[in-house]
Amino acid sequence: MLNKFKTFAAATAVLAMTTLSSAAQELTFFTIGTGGTGFTYYPVGGVIANAISRPPGSRECGDGGSCGVEGLIASAVSSRGSVDNINAIVSGLRDSGFAQSDVAYWAFTGTGTQEGQPPAESLRTIAALFEEHIHLVALADSGINSVADLAGKRVSLDEPGSGTYVDANLILEAGGLSQDDITVEALKGNAAAEALRNGQIDAFFAVAGYPTGAVVELASAADIKIVPIDGAVAEALVDQHGFFAASEIPEGTYEGVAGAKTISVGAQWFTSADKDEELIYNITKALWNAETRVLLDVGHAKGQTITPETALDGVGVPLHPGAERFYREAGLLE
Repeated sequence: MLNKFKTFAAATAVLAMTTLSSAAQELTFFTIGTGGTGFTYYPVGGVIANAISRPPGSRECGDGGSCGVEGLIASAVSSRGSVDNINAIVSGLRDSGFAQSDVAYWAFTGTGTQEGQPPAESLRTIAALFEEHIHLVALADSGINSVADLAGKRVSLDEPGSGTYVDANLILEAGGLSQDDITVEALKGNAAAEALRNGQIDAFFAVAGYPTGAVVELASAADIKIVPIDGAVAEALVDQHGFFAASEIPEGTYEGVAGAKTISVGAQWFTSADKDEELIYNITKALWNAETRVLLDVGHAKGQTITPETALDGVGVPLHPGAERFYREAGLLE
């Protein structure tokens, strides 16, 4: 009798281990490279990661549960930004990531700021997300009222590897300046805001969907201004680089801060051509699920502008076959 019990217990243990092993095998992990925690990519990435995830044991979609991809656990990963994310996708370090449309196109084609670099030919688009605005932030009494006024100042361009760094250098050039004309700092998000508040720098650039957290917090603690990027500087950038558009940051976006004209660029979501077509199809489908709409609307101020109707706006890098299949089925692509 004892031997029979041992045999039954052993069989039960094996069955349990097999079941656990099977469940583990059903899990798929998927990373989304974002940006600094003080900017827009990171919180939006967290909302999207939550929306597309559906780990085993989740409640049913529509019944308070996740409407994501069965067995998928997605995570938003903080990073240096656009260039870093693209490099990580191409190398296989990350499954996907956010990047500015200009940076992605130049990387894919090996042109523009990526002239002379091997083209990132495996890069593929999942969706266009939202519009990003270039913030040039200074203290209200700094005397900095234009790009030209940055000459001789201490300016953070963000970290190399970020889209902000790329665009900040283009803006300096359009304003007749270079890094030789300023003291360059490479601070990101909250670190840049804190350095400005403490007088360690005179201005910083940030490319982010407004309102962006680092600037929101700074505006509540110090008198700041958004320095306009307009006139001949904006015209040169829009004329030379088709991804830029003249835009503005409205008054009231940041507490006590006047509105300012600036330029904008699209934020898009990319992956690798090597990723499974069915997986990316299901991820794209989950992104545009009606339940995801609710999460986007309440998760971040920019979430309301992330819509299926704008999912293909300004896309310069080919769609992933899985995403393309979804958009065709949804009637968004002929």
